[in-house]
Amino acid sequence: MMRRRTLASCMALPVVTSLLFLGAARPAVHVASMDSVGPREMEQQTRTAIVRDYLQAWRCMGSAFEHNQADSLDPCFVGQAKETLAHTVGEQQSLDIQTSYRDRSHDLRVLFYSPEGLSIQLLDDAEYDVEVQQRGKSLGTQHVRSRYVAVLTPTESKWKVRIFQGGNGFQ
Repeated sequence: MMRRRTLASCMALPVVTSLLFLGAARPAVHVASMDSVGPREMEQQTRTAIVRDYLQAWRCMGSAFEHNQADSLDPCFVGQAKETLAHTVGEQQSLDIQTSYRDRSHDLRVLFYSPEGLSIQLLDDAEYDVEVQQRGKSLGTQHVRSRYVAVLTPTESKWKVRIFQGGNGFQ
């Protein structure tokens, strides 16, 4: 009986993974259960792919901002998300600044998986440090806690972020 309770407790624990982000320390990644996020069951391969591809999108975004190269967004973003982020990269270029991100954590929760499997909406409570530089000189670093809503859509070989909206801090 004790063994069953322990096993049940372990199964209820959140899934925690980590990844490298721009060569920095590995952020903590927590993924909430995806068992009841839509009218259809999500396959394990899809669960793994959306988390992997969403976190890769953060790396693409970080690279685009750090090097002021909007084309770094191409592998991970489409539509409105790509347009908005590319515009931000352009603004950085005009101000002659770069931003570097040090990812600390992501708390991911899938909110919806469409019946036809063509979109996934997720919520991300993210923590990261952002450093602003001008001509290689640091202008300052800020610790950020923010909630993001993202909509991912499948492409030929991976999920890409179509909508990416950040909000104010979270509690």
